[in-house]
Amino acid sequence: MRLAQFIETQMESILVKWEAFARTILPAAPMDSLALRDHAADILLATARDIESVHTEAERLDKSLGYRNGSAENNRLNQASESHAINRLGSGFNLMQLVSEYRALRVSVLTLWRASLPQADVNDVDDVNLFHDSIDQSLAKAVSSYTDRVEESRDMFLAILSHDLRNPLNSIGMSAQLIPGARNDNLERTELAGQVSAGVAVMTRMISDLLDYTRTRLGAGMPVDRAPMDLGKLCREVVAEFQSGNPDVTITLASTGDLTGEWDRARLRQVISNLLGNAIQHGNRSAPNALMLKGEDHQVVFTIHNHGTPIPPGELAKVFDPLARGAGSQKPKINRPGSIGLGLYIARELVHAHGGTIGVTSSAEAGTVFTFHIPRHCPVIPKSRPGASLSPN
Repeated sequence: MRLAQFIETQMESILVKWEAFARTILPAAPMDSLALRDHAADILLATARDIESVHTEAERLDKSLGYRNGSAENNRLNQASESHAINRLGSGFNLMQLVSEYRALRVSVLTLWRASLPQADVNDVDDVNLFHDSIDQSLAKAVSSYTDRVEESRDMFLAILSHDLRNPLNSIGMSAQLIPGARNDNLERTELAGQVSAGVAVMTRMISDLLDYTRTRLGAGMPVDRAPMDLGKLCREVVAEFQSGNPDVTITLASTGDLTGEWDRARLRQVISNLLGNAIQHGNRSAPNALMLKGEDHQVVFTIHNHGTPIPPGELAKVFDPLARGAGSQKPKINRPGSIGLGLYIARELVHAHGGTIGVTSSAEAGTVFTFHIPRHCPVIPKSRPGASLSPN
């Protein structure tokens, strides 16, 4: 069986190998099978058709030199590679982990093909060379798309940070200028000092989010300091704080079961605050925001439900993207005070640091529901292996 035909007929076997290797990469731990396979089938199918489209020596030479760009097969391969790279970036894969997937894919295809004991064909060597050329093309496109998106995100992030820091900084500056000229009125001086303190608090939260973001993007992960605590008590405290600051909003809290466990109290407060703040910001202020806690045997399940404009289906997978600016390209996101658009990303990373999972559903009928599950005690989390082996076995 020729290599291209093998790829087309044994697609499932190859995808099983791809998925098994992808699951060894730490960001993939909470991902389902569909997300892990992503555009792998499209890449493989485009590769097979690309190999089959080359018939002459001149075409082989053009393929090896990259001159066939623009053909239908090459365009399909480039599109699938670009989409795969951008999705992996959004899922937290770094560039080395993305490249390691291609190495695993290359080895998987050739190993399985050889194990099938194909009948020797005079074109086998050419087929293998064309396969390598196509995979190299796909890899080059994926790396290019990944790095381009990172650069775009970096530029956008700096613009967001500069813009969002300007308001509290201006408030601090104006208040500081007015304090010396204030009348000998303790109330006026106290109000001005309060504005300075509020501005500092806003900037401190922004910088804290930025440091957390930087730590995760450098691969260090979110540090957690576990200690026995009651999640129900923490939620009541957070709800009271938000209710005090948003008297026009209704927030309900319901809980069942045992809500105790070993978690990082400060970090879980951050998760709950980010999710509740997001719900209030994007929800219908006339409809209640409902928090529900359910203690199960080995975990606690937290859900927060709000009614508002639903998140479009195509954007659901991107809501935890650290630089996503809104539910759609036609509706830019406006951050709440003290936020630089990293709240959901940080919530996801903190839940993962506790060994948990987080997800979201959204529709006009049911509203938007964020759900996270966290084990009561510290789970054993496998170490990331971005390129530990040449084989995906």
